[in-house]
Amino acid sequence: MFGRYSIPLRVEADHILVTAEKKNGYVVYRRKCREEQKEKVLLAKNTEILINPVEPINKPKEITNYLLIHLDTPVVVEPESTHKIYLTFPVAVGVFIKRNRDYDILDIFTLASQKYTLYGNPQRGVICRYWKSTVHTDPPEIKSYQLGLMALSVKNATEKWITVTRAVFNAYGMKIHYSDRLVSMKASMKVFGENHAETQFSSSAFQKDMKKSLELYTVRKLSILSTTYTMMEGL
Repeated sequence: MFGRYSIPLRVEADHILVTAEKKNGYVVYRRKCREEQKEKVLLAKNTEILINPVEPINKPKEITNYLLIHLDTPVVVEPESTHKIYLTFPVAVGVFIKRNRDYDILDIFTLASQKYTLYGNPQRGVICRYWKSTVHTDPPEIKSYQLGLMALSVKNATEKWITVTRAVFNAYGMKIHYSDRLVSMKASMKVFGENHAETQFSSSAFQKDMKKSLELYTVRKLSILSTTYTMMEGL
């Protein structure tokens, strides 16, 4: 499903159908994702369409830049050590239209469940896109249009055993890669105390044959102050 397309196009995968066809000299775009449908008329003679996974924070609404992954099983990390675990994250699909050499976002949809949560207390906490993931010690088999794979390196920089039950990420730092079979990200979490950690993403791909996704904040030309996130309200 992911890739660049000329018009007319028809892309179908799982419960997703995306079409674009010329009509009366213009382009009619239609999309169905389960029961959700969308239709737009593009006042353009012709254009190229790009479909790729994007930062999973924009559905159902664009109200946060943060993703919280809740581990279904707590992870206890030994002192002064680094270990790798594998988590899942919700895949969001972005549809872009080409403008000269640039792309603009046309549509975003997802097959994954959609929920928000609060990290921290109501006064100084942040709203996060919520996702609950099973903890894997080896890469699991997953559905590429619904779930992505995150390889998370956890470093315990303290002299104590630390329990980790969740991780919060800044979506502006996400570097998503994809292939026909997999959507993935690589991230790290450095623990400084029982309630203090820092997360960030790696720009390298999980597999060599993967392509890098076009990022929403790049398309929107947003000014980014930070791509990391400092957790101070508990792990």
